[in-house]
Amino acid sequence: MCLPSSVEPTLLKLSRAFRPETAARVTVLIVGLILCRGRHTVTAALRSVGALASGHFSTYHRVFSRASWSTWMVGRILATLVLELLPATERVALAVDETVGEHKGPKVYGKGCHRDAVRSSHSHTSFKWGHKWVVLSIVIQFPWTARPWALPVLTVLYRPEKINRAEGRRHKTPSELARQMLAVLVHWFPARTFQLLGDGGYATIDLAHFCAGHEAHLVSRLRMDAALYAPSPAKKKPGKGRPRVKGRKIASPGQAAKHKSAAWKSAAVDWYGGGRRRVRLLSGTGLWYSRGVAVEIRWVYVKDRQGTHRDDCVFSTDTALSPERIGGLFTRRWSIEVTFEEVRAHLGFETTRQWCRRSVLRAGPALLGLFTLVSLAFNAHMRRHRVTPAAADWYDKRELTFSDAIATIRGDLWRVTIFGTSTFNTQIAKIAKPARTLLIDALARAA
Repeated sequence: MCLPSSVEPTLLKLSRAFRPETAARVTVLIVGLILCRGRHTVTAALRSVGALASGHFSTYHRVFSRASWSTWMVGRILATLVLELLPATERVALAVDETVGEHKGPKVYGKGCHRDAVRSSHSHTSFKWGHKWVVLSIVIQFPWTARPWALPVLTVLYRPEKINRAEGRRHKTPSELARQMLAVLVHWFPARTFQLLGDGGYATIDLAHFCAGHEAHLVSRLRMDAALYAPSPAKKKPGKGRPRVKGRKIASPGQAAKHKSAAWKSAAVDWYGGGRRRVRLLSGTGLWYSRGVAVEIRWVYVKDRQGTHRDDCVFSTDTALSPERIGGLFTRRWSIEVTFEEVRAHLGFETTRQWCRRSVLRAGPALLGLFTLVSLAFNAHMRRHRVTPAAADWYDKRELTFSDAIATIRGDLWRVTIFGTSTFNTQIAKIAKPARTLLIDALARAA
């Protein structure tokens, strides 16, 4: 199978995670999943590539259900490819969050009733039956866009407590799964320093303590009434008894913000969507103590001067960071929410039909990893070509998005892989170049 120059190097490196016969079928499935529309099933992928999928169709289904390969090895290769784009001395920003993919069926493995963050609000909670995936992504700033992109590298399934009990497995919360994935990255890349960006659900003392003891720092949301303490005082007299872990209780961020002598500072910080926002900041340090574990943190109270966002409080386990930097880092976490929306819109994240255990555990991470693969291929394409955003008459689009990225890669695949290896290649070559370009563009951007 002929592959475009933008896609081939990444697929060749990714094939190291599979046996040769499995790698050939995985390549066909990747091409088919990028080209197909609507439901992103194995059948739809095979229908997209047509005769290029040699062999019986059941062998492609067995790639997910029976073939011997590990999603962790695939994640390691993807993480290596992404980290190659970042300087070795730069701190790597990691965004972690969970997303719920609807998947109905009485025999679907691992499903449960989870809170749907998309349909829920502060006053209303909506639930959805399906799979909850905890996703760890690397936040990267491509040179051709102003907004940071979150590229998923590791994805694990959150299993309900009932399933864990039935399988004899210790139940793990999303924050514990995030700590496990972070520990794997720290082990794989010991020379790197990581910054973990998570929502309030990941503001746990265990995760903060783990980050404080390794080459990682946690940036997350903090409660306004968080109980903070002064550092432990020095022991005055030697004697029996262990030394104190914490000192006296100090004012919470909410109490400090109401004080008349609060030292507010005006600043401009990085904001959601890649822009800048004028805010007022109030910062302080304290000891976060819970269940015998103490972690020193720097908290930052953020007040939006433009009045479009409510007041918020964030913290970092790296007390050397400036308040402006902490506030800007937390807003970069939002890029993973954009990734979840793009995966649903363009890669059919909620349209898979796998139901057995092994297929379920592989299908979700495969589609999220496909987002990373397409982004890396598009970045390689942009080094040699120029792509303009596909704007419409009714709105002004000034920045490249994932829809432009996947449309470009689809066009390359149609031009090189499908038409280039087709038995009707001679007939296609007879079509005038402007008409052929218009045909490929229509195929790549068809709704």
